[in-house]
Amino acid sequence: MDRLGSFSNDPSDKPPCRGCSSYLMEPYIKCAECGPPPFFLCLQCFTRGFEYKKHQSDHTYEIMTSDFPVLDPSWTAQEEMALLEAVMDCGFGNWQDVANQMCTKTKEECEKHYMKHFINNPLFASTLLNLKQAEEAKTADTAIPFHSADDPPRPTFDSLLSRDMAGYMPARADFIEEFDNYAEWDLRDIDFVEDDSDILHALKMAVVDIYHSRLKERQRRKKIIRDHGLINLRKFQLMERRYPKEVQDLYETMRRFARIVGPVEHDKFIESHALEFELRREIKRLQEYRTAGITNFCSARTYDHLKKTREEERLKRTMLSEVLQYIQDSSACQQWLRRQADIDSGLSPSVPMTSNSGRRSAPPLNLTGLPGTEKLNEKEKELCQMVRLVPGAYLEYKSALLNECNKQGGLRLAQARALIKIDVNKTRKIYDFLIREGYITKA
Repeated sequence: MDRLGSFSNDPSDKPPCRGCSSYLMEPYIKCAECGPPPFFLCLQCFTRGFEYKKHQSDHTYEIMTSDFPVLDPSWTAQEEMALLEAVMDCGFGNWQDVANQMCTKTKEECEKHYMKHFINNPLFASTLLNLKQAEEAKTADTAIPFHSADDPPRPTFDSLLSRDMAGYMPARADFIEEFDNYAEWDLRDIDFVEDDSDILHALKMAVVDIYHSRLKERQRRKKIIRDHGLINLRKFQLMERRYPKEVQDLYETMRRFARIVGPVEHDKFIESHALEFELRREIKRLQEYRTAGITNFCSARTYDHLKKTREEERLKRTMLSEVLQYIQDSSACQQWLRRQADIDSGLSPSVPMTSNSGRRSAPPLNLTGLPGTEKLNEKEKELCQMVRLVPGAYLEYKSALLNECNKQGGLRLAQARALIKIDVNKTRKIYDFLIREGYITKA
């Protein structure tokens, strides 16, 4: 059976003979039963009945040759392949160079044959069309539809959008102000002349090397910003907020390592931890069901509904807090009791809930378990309860006022209000308390 040989005319491009290891010249023999790899023999070894390992002399074989016509009776298959290779090397239209490389055909013959059989041949045109249609049919289900891209935003200089995008100009794909924007200034006065000494020349080259390193750092930062989508910071923050609070904290912690692992790996890492968090939360919920003796999801839905109802009822129970607000005011307490009686009887409350002062007084702050409570004396605890100030904040304000008083030799109320930015009434009470207890003195 005749088969096409190699595309090259160079014998060294053909595989060697397995019998004598010489370069194969057409025609040569290929065993049809051995391989892979293919088992090739030259005619001399084939006629001697060469056998090697599993190859036997009585195996079926194929004659490998390209000395037969394909498209034109005057052109052999070897010349067809030589023509295609020459056009690939020399370029279409350079027929003189193609003819020189082929050596067996003239310039006119090469041009005429190529145009007739490879350009204007309807058989090849239909074959290429069928191949194209088959490829389109193969990828029809997975093809990505084309949508015209939106016009890139062009924010004006120093606008809010421009500041949010760090001065990035999408239409130019560059920044208004580069990182290390004045790096080129170090090179503006450098001039290489022949009279430079070796030391001066080396110094100038060192400055150029430093400039190149600064350019590399600039490109590295640009690549990180583009790869991780950090140009539109607001959009990046919105994407980050879709994660739970715990995953957002992890995102914030691992952000500094994103430039090391790359954008895709970093997103996979965060997504995997978000999935882990969801799984842990689901496992915790299932464990809660198991503890409550629930064994099916129908009962679980009822349990969740009742739990939500109990939580809402707990939030509505403000009786104790309201009593604490009005227990010191007998008139307000009587108004609250009449209001509750109206509510219990199904009537709308007729008595407005107002105290003698015209506004509600907040209940004292419960300091139980708050950090820093053990550092306060009884009077300081009473002050924090009345002004509803946590002990840690009070100790911080007290320390700031004491330091300022020691520096100035005294402290005025206006200075105290400028020093601690809280409610002015609370500031006055703290200031008066510290004056009364002798911690600070008036200026």
